[in-house]
Parts: sequence; structure tokens; C-alpha cells
Amino acid sequence: MAASSSRTVACDRCGRKNRVPASADGRPKCGNCGAPLPWLVDADDDDFAEIVEKAAPFVLVDLWATWCGPCRMVSPALEQVAHELAGQIKLVKVDIDQAPALAQRFQVQAVPTLLLLDKGEVIARQAGAAPAPALRQWVEQNIAGRR
Repeated sequence: MAASSSRTVACDRCGRKNRVPASADGRPKCGNCGAPLPWLVDADDDDFAEIVEKAAPFVLVDLWATWCGPCRMVSPALEQVAHELAGQIKLVKVDIDQAPALAQRFQVQAVPTLLLLDKGEVIARQAGAAPAPALRQWVEQNIAGRR
């Protein structure tokens, strides 16, 4: 997915569909009602820096693989958390088989590996799948410690 690409996301408040770019200044908001939109992006070795390091909100990075059962199980929970924390986090999914340099950079030894970044700096790390409430609590606790 190129950094200039975008994804269409329905607003959780009013239902209007909005185009959300992979990389942008600020935080995406609904063009109709102004509510924060969930920011869900795929990244790889080529566009990770642009997508992640310029992001204003905290970035939740999901390092996963297509062959990983727990990765497929945790993906909907992560998307739920991204919706619940819209405006506070950006969810960036990285397939480690398509992004070996990132897997090496973050020393991924197990998938899924979740990273929480603040302006490109890793502030929390967790390996393994968890349900949405546990993931949300983990994200909120680590965000609270940075404010």
C-alpha cells in the first residue's frame, strides 16, 4: 500500500463514508459530523516511516503474518480498539513476510507482536493475541503514562 493511498471508512457516529489517507497531518475527522474517524492503514518496508513517524496520534503497530492463526484472530479485536479509540490511535498493520526489514528492526520473534509508538518511539510492546477489552486497556494504560 503506497503512502499516497487511502481507505474508505464509515463514520461510527453518522454513517457517512469518508476517505482517510494512509499518511496525513493531524487526525482524520468525518466530513459530515466532525467525529474522529478510525485510522486503519497497511504499511511495508517502503512506506512505514512516512505512515508512522509523521502521525500525530499514538500508533499501534500490528506485526503479523498471513500463516499465523492467532494473528487472524486478533485482527478484528485490533480494529475494534481502533474504532473505540478513534482520534487517539492509528492502527498500522505490517505483514512481516512482506516487510522483513521491519521485522528485523523491531526484533520480531513471535507473531502477532504489537508495538505502541509515540512519535516513532516504541513505548510499549506485547506479543501474542488478546481480546479487545484487554488490548484497549493495554493501549490506554500506556497512553496515560505519556500524557
